[in-house]
Amino acid sequence: MIEFAGNFFEVLVRALVSILVLFLLTKFMGFKQISQLNLFDYIVGISIGSIAAQMAFDPDIPYYATITAMAVYALIEVLISFLTTKSIRLRSFVTGTPVIVINKGKIIEASLKKIKYDLNDLLTECRINGYFDVSEIECAVMETDGRLSFLAKADVRPVTPRDIGLSPASEGLVANVILDGNLMQSALKSCGRDENWLQKQLQDNKIKDIQTVLLGTVDVTGVFRAYLKNEPPLKHDPFH
Repeated sequence: MIEFAGNFFEVLVRALVSILVLFLLTKFMGFKQISQLNLFDYIVGISIGSIAAQMAFDPDIPYYATITAMAVYALIEVLISFLTTKSIRLRSFVTGTPVIVINKGKIIEASLKKIKYDLNDLLTECRINGYFDVSEIECAVMETDGRLSFLAKADVRPVTPRDIGLSPASEGLVANVILDGNLMQSALKSCGRDENWLQKQLQDNKIKDIQTVLLGTVDVTGVFRAYLKNEPPLKHDPFH
């Protein structure tokens, strides 16, 4: 019983250490590791994950060995990321280049073979993106992270303000000045406002307590919008 408790405690500690190391290394490698990955990022990610898992349950492997291995993978990832920003040739070799799979409504079979992409998968992606007729697609490109980008033909794409001669004002970013009842001082300051202004906005919206606000936003024109907590649910949920 004592031996079992000791082993359990050791696995628990090793698992917590592996999670901490994974978190720190991911922070070190940057946001690419939590976004769409290219081939090299994918290899590094699963390798580090496998090493971390082995650290958690294999007590015969010392901590320093697994941490060193994960650190080496992370350093290589950072080094490759730096080098690919300096060399176009290296970037093309490591991350690959986009491939055109549909051009002017015609499927490029040679491109599909090159990237080893199945025709059914291509048609599925087309339908998911709203294209049930391939002839409506001007161009489709397989990006280096495995996603497909589509350009619709001019006569089927949605009308834009520029198409009808309009020039709408730039919307810009919206600042989240209240999050879950908490005042975000830096966000409020970034949009050139202070707490007195915010209090007036709350009063104008008949909000007595900031704690009742789930989300409060300010757009580039200075318009404040509040979304309250505990909004009643819909009587008739359209998704159920």
